[in-house]
Amino acid sequence: MSGGAGALDRVIKRSVRPRQAPEERCDLCGAPVAETHRHVVETERQELLCACTACSLLFDQDGAGRGRYRLVPDRRVRLDGQELLGRLDVPVGLAYFVKSTAEGRVVARYPSPMGATRWELDVATWAALEARLPELRELRPDVEALLVNTARGAAECWIVPIDDCYRLVALLRREWRGLSGGSRVWEEVRAFFAGLNQSRR
Repeated sequence: MSGGAGALDRVIKRSVRPRQAPEERCDLCGAPVAETHRHVVETERQELLCACTACSLLFDQDGAGRGRYRLVPDRRVRLDGQELLGRLDVPVGLAYFVKSTAEGRVVARYPSPMGATRWELDVATWAALEARLPELRELRPDVEALLVNTARGAAECWIVPIDDCYRLVALLRREWRGLSGGSRVWEEVRAFFAGLNQSRR
C-alpha cells in the first residue's frame, strides 16, 4: 500500500508540474532560437520566419539570398501624425502599409478579429505622401511598415518592423470580445503603442 501511495504521489506531482513549451527553432536552419530572436521575410510568399543569430547575420546584407530573404530591422520611428492623417484616408482605427516587392506597390491592411484584412490604397495618395515625407521614401520593402493608430482618439504614425504588425494582429485576435472588442483589447492596444515609445530610436 505504501508503495502504491508513493507512485500516486509521483503521478500527482508530474501532473501539476508546469509543462515546458516546445523548443522554438530557426525556420531556416533548424537551430534552437532564444525566446527573443530576429525574423526574416520570405518575399515571394510574404511569410515571416524565425531566425537564429547565425542566419540573422547571414541575411543582414543587402542582396543576401538574392533578395528572397530579408532580415527584419529593429528600428521604430514616430512620425508627424497630423501631417500623415490629414492626407491618409484610413477606414478603421488601426492600419499598416507595406511596400511589397512581389506586387510592386504599397499594400494596406488593418488588424481585425479575423486577422489582417486587406483594403485598396489609392496609388496617388501614397505618392503624394512620399513627396512630402522623406521618411516614407526610406521605408524598407517587405520588412518595414507604416503603422497608423487613430483608434479611440489616438493620432499616432510609426515606421516599425513588420513583425510588430504581426504582433498587433495576434493581439486583436486574442483579446477581441463582442462587436466592439471590449475594454481589455483597447487597453492592450494602448500598452502596445506605449511599448513602441519606449523602444523607439
